[in-house]
Amino acid sequence: MRDIPVGNGAMLVTFDDVYRIRDIYYPQVGMPNHTAGHVQRFGVWVDGRFAWIEDEGWERDLRYKPDTMVTEVVLRHDELEVEILCQDAVDYHSPVHFRRVTVTDLSGASRDVRVFFHHDISVNGSAVGDTVHYDPELGGLVHYKDDTYFLINGCDERKAGIDYYATGAKRIGDAEGTWRDAEDGHLSGNPIAQGSVDSTVGFNLHLTPNGASTVIYWLAAGNSYQELRALNRKIMAKTPQRMMHRTEAYWRLWASKEPVDFSPLPEPIRDMFMRSQLIMRTQIDSGGAIVAANDTDITHFAGDTYSYMWPRDGALVAHALVLAGHGELSRAFYRFCADVIDPDEGYFHHKYNPTGTLASSWHPRMLDGGTVLPIQQDETALVVWALRQHFLIFRDVEFIKPLYNPLVINTANWMLAHRDHNGLPRPSWDLWEERRGIHTFTVAATIGALDAAAAFARDMGAFDNAGRFREGAESMRGALMRHLWVPEQKRFSRLASPLDDGTYRLDMTVDAANYGVFAFGALPADHEAVRAEMAAITEKLAVRTPVGGIARYEHDYYHRVEHEDLENVPGNPWVICTLWVAQHHIATARTLADLEPALELLEWTRERARPSGVLAEQFNPHTGEPVSVSPLTWSHATVITTVMQYLLKHAEITGKRVGAAAELINPILGDEQ
Repeated sequence: MRDIPVGNGAMLVTFDDVYRIRDIYYPQVGMPNHTAGHVQRFGVWVDGRFAWIEDEGWERDLRYKPDTMVTEVVLRHDELEVEILCQDAVDYHSPVHFRRVTVTDLSGASRDVRVFFHHDISVNGSAVGDTVHYDPELGGLVHYKDDTYFLINGCDERKAGIDYYATGAKRIGDAEGTWRDAEDGHLSGNPIAQGSVDSTVGFNLHLTPNGASTVIYWLAAGNSYQELRALNRKIMAKTPQRMMHRTEAYWRLWASKEPVDFSPLPEPIRDMFMRSQLIMRTQIDSGGAIVAANDTDITHFAGDTYSYMWPRDGALVAHALVLAGHGELSRAFYRFCADVIDPDEGYFHHKYNPTGTLASSWHPRMLDGGTVLPIQQDETALVVWALRQHFLIFRDVEFIKPLYNPLVINTANWMLAHRDHNGLPRPSWDLWEERRGIHTFTVAATIGALDAAAAFARDMGAFDNAGRFREGAESMRGALMRHLWVPEQKRFSRLASPLDDGTYRLDMTVDAANYGVFAFGALPADHEAVRAEMAAITEKLAVRTPVGGIARYEHDYYHRVEHEDLENVPGNPWVICTLWVAQHHIATARTLADLEPALELLEWTRERARPSGVLAEQFNPHTGEPVSVSPLTWSHATVITTVMQYLLKHAEITGKRVGAAAELINPILGDEQ
């Protein structure tokens, strides 16, 4: 679990729930991770006694300053009789992580205090061949390998530079690391170490009775020693405090740049929206990749991370960005997509690294003796659908022009070609990445994509293409109802598996992903079949414990907590699945009273968040504790989408304005056909 990530699109620093840095990504969000998930310790020595932040005795409150990406962490230790206020920020422009540490005496006596920062850095993700040394010109420590350099430095009210330092070996023989050296309040001063190395630095603080003293520490990154030296000069010239102030102001401006009227919502829901924007931004690389999650703890479960760009997740997050008015980030995402899509075939592969290279995958190219595409078709479809939603709001024709062929025409032609004899998409993997077949979610996403492609082609005057794409969408709508809707059960199947006689074997497991039948315009939200499907999801996937929420599907096994009472606990509750139900309530609402269930589900989501505002992928159905990765970018994006849909529907019902910019979103809630 990562509790308070801070970043700027090039550097991302994440903290765990006891305020230890666990991940440092640079120069891209998601790769490489220069800690490999190992703990970076923070400790304090007070009048001969020492405590690391993970030790017992600390009271910790990990939060952010309101509406900004600067942390506000309060640490109190009654035995040491000190309180520490920490503020963390990654400069909005430069790759520098600052931490401002203010220690306050609680004893009423003068105090000798020393603050220590430990660094278990493995440059470029490997501990082999690293060097760390003290640099007397810079007054700090430098870790480096190849073309990646880190400077560790700091200053207090009187001087610049570190007071203590140690460099040494880690995890070699009996070497635990230099952090052990700090526990007596002193450091060895060893000036250099190479191989598998770590380091620790310390700062002296003197506290008057009930007084406070401050030190600002920073970790700066660059591609050469010259870059580090120039960046350190910049920090000293501008001053660390000023750089932190400008970063706080920047993120507050970024989060509130659209004048949206949040008055129809309770203040805590508005705060969740603002926080979700900022947390979501920490997971987005400036090169356009929208990363699913950056939490290396998941490697203990899966042997891999979520630090990849899935086109599906990215498309739905980009859609949320558009609703919140952040068109510059969605544009970067679609340009990234145009660069990575298969130029010959017109579809996306499973997932991509933030650099644009193909990422790890578990989808085979050979199955049951035959060749198959290792893809999830909904990923290709949703990029096209979401691109249209972007265009409906921003009408940025010049931006669309170079994307029109690779992301619209080529993909739509491929989707038309990739149909079976009944007009449905050929089998691919589902959005949960677990089953292969013809999925209701995928069919709905493909219909939405073909409608989007038809609208783009019509705008561009390509009426022949517009007609083909429109006919393909309408044909697929009919096939959806003929082959995946089961009137006797008043539900859609989640999966159809082709049989030799041309028919399908249907999997009737209730799956929250079937919300897609209305979400992408395949069917109207108030269609009788859609209402019946959403009623089944609400009934069958409700988690009947005090925690509540909606599970993914019946008997969900992923990170399963409950193994016996599957009737009441069909799976762990997920934020996205719970808010999909809220979105249907919003889409079908005709009165303010009709919106109440959606507001309750938004409140449920707020209650699941950590004090910092971070939302996990899923939760323990009995304790409410986060399960799997945290934060999940998709969770925060779904909050943004749901809140904006709520506000727009509230405005439609009451006739009040949401805000000039937000009202541009209205076309996506209607029928563009």
